[in-house]
Amino acid sequence: MTQFFKHHDSLRLFMEIARFSSFSDAAEALNMTKGAISYQVKTLESDLRVALFERKPRGVVLTNEGQSLLRTCRVHYEGVETALEVFRSPDVPMLTVGVSTYFASRWLSPRLMGFMQAHPDIQLRIQPMTRLFDLKAQGVDLAIRWGDGMWDDVEIKPFMPCPAWPVGNPEAAEKIQQSGWVEAMSELTLLRDHDDSNAWSDWLNIAGLEPQTRKDALIIPDPNVRVQAVIDGQGIALNDDLVAQEIHDGKLVRLSEVGLESYGYFLAIPPQRHKHDSVTAFTDWILQHD
Repeated sequence: MTQFFKHHDSLRLFMEIARFSSFSDAAEALNMTKGAISYQVKTLESDLRVALFERKPRGVVLTNEGQSLLRTCRVHYEGVETALEVFRSPDVPMLTVGVSTYFASRWLSPRLMGFMQAHPDIQLRIQPMTRLFDLKAQGVDLAIRWGDGMWDDVEIKPFMPCPAWPVGNPEAAEKIQQSGWVEAMSELTLLRDHDDSNAWSDWLNIAGLEPQTRKDALIIPDPNVRVQAVIDGQGIALNDDLVAQEIHDGKLVRLSEVGLESYGYFLAIPPQRHKHDSVTAFTDWILQHD
């Protein structure tokens, strides 16, 4: 137990990195440098005399020893957090919903008044997030997460199927039309949300195109900023029907009929949060608006 408290901060950091599967994303979320994250991990691995992470070109994965340590840490920390719930005031239920600014502004915001009118006893807090992972540590009760739904860190409820497909500005569309996808891909920059995202790889595979090996992919975590970057000609990105207005206005062009049909929006609920009445109320309400 003495060793547990000695390494308290390092173990908490270890758990964060395990959730992100990326030193870079963990550093961004924790407002630390990647070098500081790497140093802390190396120090912990040196003290424990085991390797906790296997470094990969696109992130990190836990070793067997790392997986064992993560299970042990979760038991300890979740026990403490459960005990702390007893001291939190139950007078005014607070519900924190994590969501990207893209989804909040384009779909959720116009509908929120309906929930507030139906549940005046729940204090709702919308938390804009660019990295919709590590929800429990950030105090998020429920998140609306985009992707293919293949996550094991939270309870997943399918919410709104919304296939993703590539979009570009008119100049990018003309380039693809004139030279074809294969040649155009050697010149166009792929805009990604995170360095460990599989979305583009999934789309290229479905479209029958070669995996992208260029190193100049541009990472823009904020989806709204990414949309503007596409309009400005910085590259092409994967988007969905929520950019219908930009397509109607001619600012964006759908570049292919091939879409990621399994992608869409999912409700992501951290462990134990699904038991909260406010989470149940929001879940029931939003599932009626898909």
